[in-house]
Amino acid sequence: MKSLLQNSFKWLLIISLFVIAAFEAVPVPVVKANVAADQLVLTKNSSEMMYNGQTIQAVQPTTFKDGVSYAPFSSIAKVYGFKVAYEAKTKESIARNEELEIRFKPDSANIKVNGKIVKSSGAVFIQNGYMMIPLRTWADLTGSTLTLKDSEMTFAWSRPSIPEATFSVLNEEIYAGQTKILIADHASSPSGRKIIDQRWEGKQDIYDEPGEYTITRSVMDDRSRWSDPYSVTIHVLKANEPPVAAFSTDKTTYRIGEPVLYTENSYDDENSIVRKTWSGQAPVFFESGDYTISLEVEDGHGATDSVFQQITVTDEVLYTPEEYYPLFTPVGDKFPIVGSSVLNHEEVIYSVLPERVSLARSNSPETLSGEGIVFYSRLDGKIRFLFHHQNRSAENLKIYLVATNPNASVARVRTTAFGMGGPNTYVSTSGKLAVSRYFSSSLDPKDNLAVSLQPGETKVIIPEMSQVPLKPGQVMSAYADLYADSYVEFRVVVVEGDNNPIDALPSLSHLDRDNYHVRGTFFGADRVLEISGRLGEKAQRIPLGDRYIDKYLDGFDEMTGDPERNTGNFGVLYKMKVEVAPRTLIALNPRGGHYAGAFLVNGTVVNTTDNSILKDQNEAGVLYRTGDAAETVDISFVIASGSNTPLQLLFLPLPQLKR
Repeated sequence: MKSLLQNSFKWLLIISLFVIAAFEAVPVPVVKANVAADQLVLTKNSSEMMYNGQTIQAVQPTTFKDGVSYAPFSSIAKVYGFKVAYEAKTKESIARNEELEIRFKPDSANIKVNGKIVKSSGAVFIQNGYMMIPLRTWADLTGSTLTLKDSEMTFAWSRPSIPEATFSVLNEEIYAGQTKILIADHASSPSGRKIIDQRWEGKQDIYDEPGEYTITRSVMDDRSRWSDPYSVTIHVLKANEPPVAAFSTDKTTYRIGEPVLYTENSYDDENSIVRKTWSGQAPVFFESGDYTISLEVEDGHGATDSVFQQITVTDEVLYTPEEYYPLFTPVGDKFPIVGSSVLNHEEVIYSVLPERVSLARSNSPETLSGEGIVFYSRLDGKIRFLFHHQNRSAENLKIYLVATNPNASVARVRTTAFGMGGPNTYVSTSGKLAVSRYFSSSLDPKDNLAVSLQPGETKVIIPEMSQVPLKPGQVMSAYADLYADSYVEFRVVVVEGDNNPIDALPSLSHLDRDNYHVRGTFFGADRVLEISGRLGEKAQRIPLGDRYIDKYLDGFDEMTGDPERNTGNFGVLYKMKVEVAPRTLIALNPRGGHYAGAFLVNGTVVNTTDNSILKDQNEAGVLYRTGDAAETVDISFVIASGSNTPLQLLFLPLPQLKR
C-alpha cells in the first residue's frame, strides 16, 4: 500500500509539472552566465534545501497542493540573490534584482512581473505564516530549468554576470625609460551593462628599469559588480641606444670636377637603421668654395643621430662636366647631355635580318572599361606577346591569356620568358619593370613552364599574370616568349574580380579597338642588326624606332581582319653584336620624349635608369664602358611600353683620365 501511494504521488508530481508549463509565457530578461550555473535541490515534504552542495534550512517544507508544487517565497528568493520586501498597503511580497521586480499576493494566481500581470499555475497561499509560491512559475520567472528525479526537484540557473576587465598592451617592444605604455581597452559586460569604474595595479606610463612586470586590472559595472582581476605580463627591455651616424671622404680638399669618394660607417646596436638622409652630398663639385655635407640616420625606434663634415673645393679644374659625366656616371644611371648635339654624331648604317618570330600585341583598347576579349590570334612556333592595358572601369579587373587547342592531337605551349610590370599607377614604371624582368627571366631557364592542351581543351597560360587584380586607374605591362608546337588559338580575356575566364569565355564579346593604339599580329619580331666596322673611335649613333631606317612591322588584326602597323615597333626584340673601340661609352638618348626601359648588355640587365627615367633628349643613360682594349659587345633590347621613340644608341670616345 505504501509503495502504491509513493508511485501515485510521483505521477501526480510529473503531471503537475506538465500542467504548470502551459501557463502564459513571462517576458523576463535571461542573463547569460560567464561562470558555472547555480543549482538548488528541493525534496518533497522537506524543509532542507541543497544549494551548490551545501545544506540550508527553509522556513517551510516543499508542499504539494491541488497538483502543484510550492516552496516558501522568502527562502527561495534569497537563495537567488533577490532583495525581499513586503508592502503593507497592497499586501504584496516583493522580490527585486537589477532586471526583475516580482510581486506576489496571497490567494491570487495573478503575479506582477515588472508591472505586467502574469497568470500563475496555482494561487499563492499562506502556510504557517509564510507565503508559498508555485515552483514551476518561479522557474519560468527567473529563467531557470526545473527537473524532476524521484522525490527531488532541481533548479539550475546562471549566476548574475560580472564584467570582464580584459585589456592588451599595444607596444610590441618596450624600452626602459623610453617607451610610453599604450593600453587597448577590451573591457565588457556580458549583459551589456556600462563599465563605470576601474582599478589598476602595477601600471606605469613608463618603466624605468628593464625586467618583467605584471599589470592587473579590475572593472565595475553600473550595478556595482566588480570583475575578477585580469593580468598581462610585459617584458621591458633595456633602453634603446640611438644609432651613430658616421661617414668620411677620401680627403678634405678637392679640385673642380674631382670625384669625391664617400665611405659611410653608420651603425646601430640592433643593426636596424631604417633611414639615411644625406644633405649636400654630391659625387663631384664644379664650383670652388666650402661645402658642408651632413648625414642623418634613424633606427627602427625613431631615434636619430646626425654628423657633419666640411670639404673645400679649390679653383683648380681637374674635369669639366663634359669630361666627368661620361667617365664616372655609374652604369644604370644618367647624366646631362646637350641634346641638339647628338644628331651631329655620325649615323651608323646597319642592315636588318628578321627572324621567324611572331609578335602578338594586345594594346588596343589600351584603357579597359569592363569585361571582354581584347585580342585573338591563331599562332604556332615562336611567339612574343606584348600586353599593355589600363583599368578605366570602377571594378577590379584581371587579364588572362587563354589558349585553345583546335587540333585533333595534343598541343604543347611552352613559356620561355616572362616579365610583368605593375599593377602600378605609373605607366613608365610598369613598362621599365616589364622589360627588366623579361630579360631576367630569359636568363633563368628554371622559369620555363610547359602546358599540354588536349584536343578542344582551353587553359590559362601564364597564370601569374592575373594573380594580382588591376585596380581602377592602374596599368600593367608584360612581355612573354612562348613556343607552340602546333597551331593554337590565343585570346586575351578580361574579367572582373575572381570570375573564371574560361567559364566566362562563351558569354564575352570582342572589345572594340580604340583606333589609336595597336592590336594585331606581326611577323619577323626579332631583328638582328648587322653592323660592320669598329664603333666608338669617334662619336657615333644608331637610330632605333624611327620608322625610316628602323621600319615598323606590318601585320593584321585577326579580330577584324584589318591591316595593322606596329607603330613604334614595341615588342620587337633587337639584337646586335658590335665591335667597340677601347675606352668607349655606350649610352642611350631618347628623342621622342621620356624613356624608361632596360637593355641586356653582355648578359647583364641594365635599366635606363635604376632610380629614375630619361626625361628628354637632354639626358643619356649609361649602358656600358669598354676597357683599355677593344671588345665585342652583345646588346639586346625591347622598346618599353609607356615610353617614347625614336631612340639613339650612342658610342662616344671617353675623355682621358687625369690625376
